[in-house]
Amino acid sequence: MKILALLFCIVQQADSLPGVVAPGAVPELVSKQFSFTEGPAPDKKGNIYFTDQPNNQIWKYDTEGKLSLFLEPSGRANGLYVDKKGNIIACADDHNEMWSITPRKKIKVLMTDYAGKKFNGPNDLWIDAKGGIYFTDPYYQRNYWTRQKGEIEGQKVYYLPKGKKQPISVADDIKKPNGIVGTPDGKHLLVADIGDNKTYKYEINTDGSLGNRVLFVNKGGDGITLDNRGNLYICGHGVSVFNPQGEQIAQIPVPEKWTANACFGGKDQNILFITASTAVYVLKMAVQGVE
Repeated sequence: MKILALLFCIVQQADSLPGVVAPGAVPELVSKQFSFTEGPAPDKKGNIYFTDQPNNQIWKYDTEGKLSLFLEPSGRANGLYVDKKGNIIACADDHNEMWSITPRKKIKVLMTDYAGKKFNGPNDLWIDAKGGIYFTDPYYQRNYWTRQKGEIEGQKVYYLPKGKKQPISVADDIKKPNGIVGTPDGKHLLVADIGDNKTYKYEINTDGSLGNRVLFVNKGGDGITLDNRGNLYICGHGVSVFNPQGEQIAQIPVPEKWTANACFGGKDQNILFITASTAVYVLKMAVQGVE
């Protein structure tokens, strides 16, 4: 009875949000075989790559609904982003690096440290039109590390210009940055502060630096993404959706303890792919993704 009640609640909420979720659509379980899923990212065809970090794996969910193991080991990859050439850019948490992985699974290490110090643990990323990489660097103690504290003071947002090996710090005014996404016009960057339960919006300057921080919404979270109407999706306890004015317009319930991240994929970019603890889900949407 509890399961039926939960499903009824999900259907009711989905039907009440026709502007975001497709009418009658509910989250559909794809698989529940993982330890902790994260980092979903679409390629240009709409296939989605995601990580199972504790198991050191990257998986692929294709546009036909087929699930397959893409890479193992994966450098304990966390956040992912697929660049214009189809390479998977991965926050490789094992040794706190940034990797580029070709479709043929050839690995190139893009960066290894910051001024000689090991990163806390690159977590999530967004790539701008120039090929530069913005990424968050919170500290989460891993059981596969020997260290017990970070080498860098503070938990910051960094920018790695294309072709460079040393990033620059662009935001040190956040307690614990996690999810990150830029607007399609490249003018603004949104960062979720999971440590202070807030999400901020920054202006992106021509040199890649950030300025004019404003509070977007009094809610932080894990992964974040945008749709083609400018709505922001914040993951945590389900998926909370906010319009461009910072007003909550939807709450998508997910029947798991924690929803780590989400992205849009599929042939028409209208499938919300959700990584939620040991499981992954898909949800048909009335909007499309922009990443």
